[in-house]
Amino acid sequence: MTIEDREAYVYRAQVRAWIEGNAEDPRALPADQRHTGAPAHFAMARAWQARKAEAGYACIAWPREWGGTGGTALQQAIFQQEETRAKLNFTYFMVGLGICLPAVIQHGDSAMRDRFIGPAIRGENLWCQLFSEPSGGSDVAGARTRAMRDGADWIVDGQKVWTSSAHHADYGLLLARTDPSVAKHAGLSMFWIDMRAPGIDIRPLRQMSGGSEFNEVFLSGVRVPDSQRVGAVGDGWKVTLTTLSNERLSMGGHTGIGWQEALEALKGVPGPDGPITEDAGFRQRLADWYVNANALQQLSRRNLAQLSEGDTPGAETAIGKLLWANQTQELASHVMELLGEYGVISDPRLAPLAGAFQRRVLEAPGLRLGGGTDEILRNIIAERILGLPPEPRVDKGVPFDALPVGR
Repeated sequence: MTIEDREAYVYRAQVRAWIEGNAEDPRALPADQRHTGAPAHFAMARAWQARKAEAGYACIAWPREWGGTGGTALQQAIFQQEETRAKLNFTYFMVGLGICLPAVIQHGDSAMRDRFIGPAIRGENLWCQLFSEPSGGSDVAGARTRAMRDGADWIVDGQKVWTSSAHHADYGLLLARTDPSVAKHAGLSMFWIDMRAPGIDIRPLRQMSGGSEFNEVFLSGVRVPDSQRVGAVGDGWKVTLTTLSNERLSMGGHTGIGWQEALEALKGVPGPDGPITEDAGFRQRLADWYVNANALQQLSRRNLAQLSEGDTPGAETAIGKLLWANQTQELASHVMELLGEYGVISDPRLAPLAGAFQRRVLEAPGLRLGGGTDEILRNIIAERILGLPPEPRVDKGVPFDALPVGR
């Protein structure tokens, strides 16, 4: 055992002991409160985040000047693994700590950092990301939400859609067009906004799972002080790239339900020649899921190493997000197929794992859209990592207000 291995072993034992001594078990919640969005589940997540912050485990790999503890990427990965082992798969603070705050820290001013970092790390506020629009699809740079200068303020009008947790969020990171007379990427600016500001109307979207995690957000004459601008005027796309990279890092590093949960859910389910968990075909799939899960852990560790050194992870984050989203959908669909009649039970009091796979199979298609569609991610990998020729762009260099609309 090397010195590094020994240190990791000691750290893992320390983390495991701390988690066992400080965490509540989400499985002890009533069955109908064990899913994301349930009030008791959220209260437990918020208390856990505060406890982690107090002990220095909330943002281990963040540099100290960011409010982190200056730990290593390996330590961050170990803590996440131990959280997963303890079923502490809370995602409420992922958008704030994993996506929005790194961009505010990198591109915002000291007043923003002083105001937001501490409360966010302690779980005292929630963030959302206001990027996607009805007319934009994957073309984030085609945003039509306008921000018009009015003295020391900006007046924002427009519509955002598919905004995760907007109905719970305290703050949002908003991408708006401040200059339509230049090329689309050059005319964008980024702002943070108070989600309770006058003129903001949030409408939850009901999903086929029955939940409402996504929202439409309408902005009508919302007054935003220029002091809430993140980065320079016209630098919105630069800030956007930071957030998208961190979003893919957060999603690719998030395990959620995986091969261990598949084994647990299928325990006792009969197969053609005995328990399905002993079936050779299933065990081959299980091996594939296991290998992919470990590949994701290694990708996440490498990206966290960059983050802990103060760098922003690059295009490589697209690999992790692409692999994670596809594996999640394939795993959930296959488990549901093998569950057979048990798979149609939606009552969390009766369904295996309180209906975790029933919810996941309905949510999984959306995972391949959020944070970049499969097609967008493959283009990023091809062009920025493999160096292949870029796709032709007919809008390159064309002023945004000269682009055709509705075609």
